[in-house]
Amino acid sequence: MAAIPAQRESENRESETYDCGAQGHATLPGSPLAPGSARALVRAAFTQWCDRGLIDPEESAQQADDAMAVVSELVTNAVVHAGTELEVDWHLEEGGAFVVEVRDQHPARAPRDPAGGEAPYDAPEHGRGLRLVATLAESWGVTYRSGTKSVWARLPAGGREEPDGPAPDHTLAAAEALAPQPQRSGADRDWLGRGALSFLAEASDLLAGQLDETLVTALTGQLIVPRLADWCAVWLEDEATLRGGDGGAPARVWHASESRIEELTRALEKDPPCPRDGLRSGPEPYPWPGDALGPQGAHGTALAYRLIAGGRPLGTLVIGRCGLQRFPDEVTGLVEDLGRRVALAIGAARQYARQVTISAVLQRGLLPGAVAEIPGVSSALVYEPCDKGGPSGDFYDLFPAGDGRWCFAVGDVQGKGPEAAVVIGLARPWLRLLAREGYRVADVLDRLNQLLLDDATEAADAAARALVAVGGRPLVPGDGPQTRFLSLLYGELTPHDGGVRCTLASAGHPLPLLLRPDGEVRTAARPQTLLGVVEDETYTSETIELGPGDSLLCVTDGVTERRSGSRQFDDGDGLAQALSGCAGLSADLIAERIRRLVHDFGGGLPEDDLALLVLQAE
Repeated sequence: MAAIPAQRESENRESETYDCGAQGHATLPGSPLAPGSARALVRAAFTQWCDRGLIDPEESAQQADDAMAVVSELVTNAVVHAGTELEVDWHLEEGGAFVVEVRDQHPARAPRDPAGGEAPYDAPEHGRGLRLVATLAESWGVTYRSGTKSVWARLPAGGREEPDGPAPDHTLAAAEALAPQPQRSGADRDWLGRGALSFLAEASDLLAGQLDETLVTALTGQLIVPRLADWCAVWLEDEATLRGGDGGAPARVWHASESRIEELTRALEKDPPCPRDGLRSGPEPYPWPGDALGPQGAHGTALAYRLIAGGRPLGTLVIGRCGLQRFPDEVTGLVEDLGRRVALAIGAARQYARQVTISAVLQRGLLPGAVAEIPGVSSALVYEPCDKGGPSGDFYDLFPAGDGRWCFAVGDVQGKGPEAAVVIGLARPWLRLLAREGYRVADVLDRLNQLLLDDATEAADAAARALVAVGGRPLVPGDGPQTRFLSLLYGELTPHDGGVRCTLASAGHPLPLLLRPDGEVRTAARPQTLLGVVEDETYTSETIELGPGDSLLCVTDGVTERRSGSRQFDDGDGLAQALSGCAGLSADLIAERIRRLVHDFGGGLPEDDLALLVLQAE
């Protein structure tokens, strides 16, 4: 497709209007996670259009599969060749045709169509991605605007007509069925002409959903051996490996004959790849491992591909085939395209692993290392964040405050992740500091409320100054930091002869429940306003006496709002009824019983963080 006609057709396409309202837009970072995110958005759009009756589910199934393959390739192209933030727009025309456009901020060069005859050795940056788009789309093109480049595609209603052969299915088995069998004949070239594009799309979908680099390498080996090569190996690099100047130990080695894997691994470990300077993805010649492959594999050819994503080398992929002096160009080009997708998947998996590690470290820093032991009081704690990979919005604390006092807190921040971590990082240290300075319960909440409001104001002012500095743009809804609300149950315990005096206050938090030994249950505080909402709010506290056997239950809304269909766990005083059945149990058994009842109520995994604290006078 020539550049000028493509641009004219794009401009005509943009001038049309569509009345069906079936459209969407997303802004994505130029990272390895972008193709998977784009596929998920398009998949959700087709599901919504089916639900609304805009398209027929059966007739549009092929179109939906093609659309996800096309948007994946367009976004992958933008990530690989631009690396900037990108925008994706899609819509459904009245006649049922699907149109998608991907814009990046790197208009220096247009993506080339490799169907023009250039050999993969001569054009390492350009693969089959846009040839796949050209195959699936009714029309496609490239449009340049001031500061941006757009690549768009239009898919006909109902999708393209299927070629003879098995229908693609998003599984490894389907990808293997589409790949060439290990025949050393012209069948390779025939398959590469007919099935390679579908294979590449299926491989992209398989790799993009993986968040474990070990699994990514395992899938890579299964996709390549024995269909494209007799054997392959993947070396993964890290910073220490790069400083050491070698290719690292093979992460995984595959051979068509499992009996050869161990010997081949030993041979490859003796001669790891030594990548050249620069970031060329290959292919490069690689020494043949010789006797490690037995008499019939004494001669052959091997190629090494550098795995690069985001401008960083991540590893090396080596493939080998016995009895050949040179790999066909079609195979080298296909493996290079596959290698780019492997690199993106490894990069995404590593980014995810880093985020999980950082979140785990942050989570540990936001929670106490241990809860205090209080004379005359037994305590039990249950803490279950629903997202194991990120900071929870719930937190707790139980600590000595001096002068024979101990303080406790159970809180819940609006939202999760970094924003929640910021609020918890402010609240917990200030609670401890104010308590140890001798402030009363109500005064602690007054000061913490003002602290959150002051911090939110400072953050908003800083965001406004930053926006003015970069372009003078006024603040609009959604700019800058989000409002930080905190619900908190905070109290002070003072043990004395015959019991424990408890002074406590609830700021927008589920009210604590007091359980008497005879099974009577009542609330132990009154509701008050969330922290961080109202300027100069004045909080009050209440004092109760805990006699021997009395238990105080403090929970977050992950307990009270646990859902089963349209019902919540605390509907009809459900939590109080559950606690009443715990009369005579120890603090540990009360905590465990409530936890189990909450889990059983919903039937599935909790959708919110869960925290509960039981304090029992002995």
